[in-house]
Amino acid sequence: MGAVEEQPQEPHGGLVDLTSEHIRRLSQAHDRMRALLGALTGISGELDLPAVLRRIVATAMELVGARYGAMGVLDEEGEGLAEFIPVGLSAAEFDRLAGVPFPRGRGLLGYLIDHPEPVRVPCIGEHPASVGFPPGHPTMRTMLGVAIGVRGRVYGNLYLSERRDGRPFDTEDEAVVVALAAAAGVAVENARLFAQVRDSAEHFQRMLLPRLPDLAPFEAAAVYRTSTDPALRAGQVGGDWYDALRLPDGALGVVIGDVVGHDLTAAAAMAQARHMLRALLYTGHGSPGAVLGELDRVLTAITDQPITTACLARVDPAPDGAWRLTWTSAGHPPPLLVAPDGAYRWLEGEPGVPLGVDAGLPRPEHTVRLPPGATLLLFTDGLVEDHRRSIDSGLAELAAHAAEHIGGPLDVLCHTLADLRPSDGHDDLALLALRAPADSTRHIGT
Repeated sequence: MGAVEEQPQEPHGGLVDLTSEHIRRLSQAHDRMRALLGALTGISGELDLPAVLRRIVATAMELVGARYGAMGVLDEEGEGLAEFIPVGLSAAEFDRLAGVPFPRGRGLLGYLIDHPEPVRVPCIGEHPASVGFPPGHPTMRTMLGVAIGVRGRVYGNLYLSERRDGRPFDTEDEAVVVALAAAAGVAVENARLFAQVRDSAEHFQRMLLPRLPDLAPFEAAAVYRTSTDPALRAGQVGGDWYDALRLPDGALGVVIGDVVGHDLTAAAAMAQARHMLRALLYTGHGSPGAVLGELDRVLTAITDQPITTACLARVDPAPDGAWRLTWTSAGHPPPLLVAPDGAYRWLEGEPGVPLGVDAGLPRPEHTVRLPPGATLLLFTDGLVEDHRRSIDSGLAELAAHAAEHIGGPLDVLCHTLADLRPSDGHDDLALLALRAPADSTRHIGT
């Protein structure tokens, strides 16, 4: 037999090194995939569109170790950027860009708009489409760009720059960001649909509320705000309502109410109660207690009305030329009366039970004199209720805010108090303000 020629052997150390590198890369890919799946779970659970977009950018940066990231949202024509959301800039970097307009989709950013395929650029300055950066812009050498599609159309582009290890983006970076972009498109579409449903529900709610009439010599203003809780804003409507009107006998009627629930039943019940109350006020059913009692009896007799709280007030000219306020409460927070100098008092008194509990119970009434220029605030508990503290804390904070801002225009006051809401935002809110004339001798209708 002939001699067998020995084959050269790979050095043992080289084999170990190759295997170690392979294991490392597999482990890194596994970690990235696990991070991607976890990130997708978080993104898909977010329904606020701006939050979804920022989370997509931040997730992509984390997955590939990028220092900078941005989301460019395309305009309706798909030819430029309508919105640009940068992530990763420090406060100092933001300051250096003060006064510099956000990109609109020219240069290398526009290249990705015109060519919606993944693009990796090892040196931005050397790319034919590059037009440079504005003064104050941080140094960026590398870029990874991926388009995000929604319903077969490019919604926007995801831009990443500067890997923290200093290396250019590689094929594995591109693959994981492309996978993220594919799933991100679904999250963006869900958030957009959620926003459309929420906005439609809020529009429907506002259509049910009245436009306040001219109540001269009184001023009136109102504001309605939806819950800040995304779970309650998902296409739901609430039962908060208000109304103000001039009565046939020359008096004014003002009311605030809150129907329990956040659905179409609550909205329908709110509209029914408001219109029925208007009819009772116009047909002269007497004092606020009598009117609210009659409303309770009628609703109980002919409808399946949900539990409803309300505060109804009537303003009459007093014989001495001043104004007299008579009110009754059906389980509702007390009105707040604020003088022009900021002094305030809560109009507390014996409350009645909410509507829909027992229509046979009496409706206690209370009367006070309205000082010239005083402002009456009626509101729902969504303005002051915070489940983490007592209702008294919310009421005290509201009174302090009202006293501080009472000198401004009434409409501004309402929006300011809604912006500063002492509540936790879990519920809708409605606020109605009525300001007496500074001249106490001028009566309604004169």
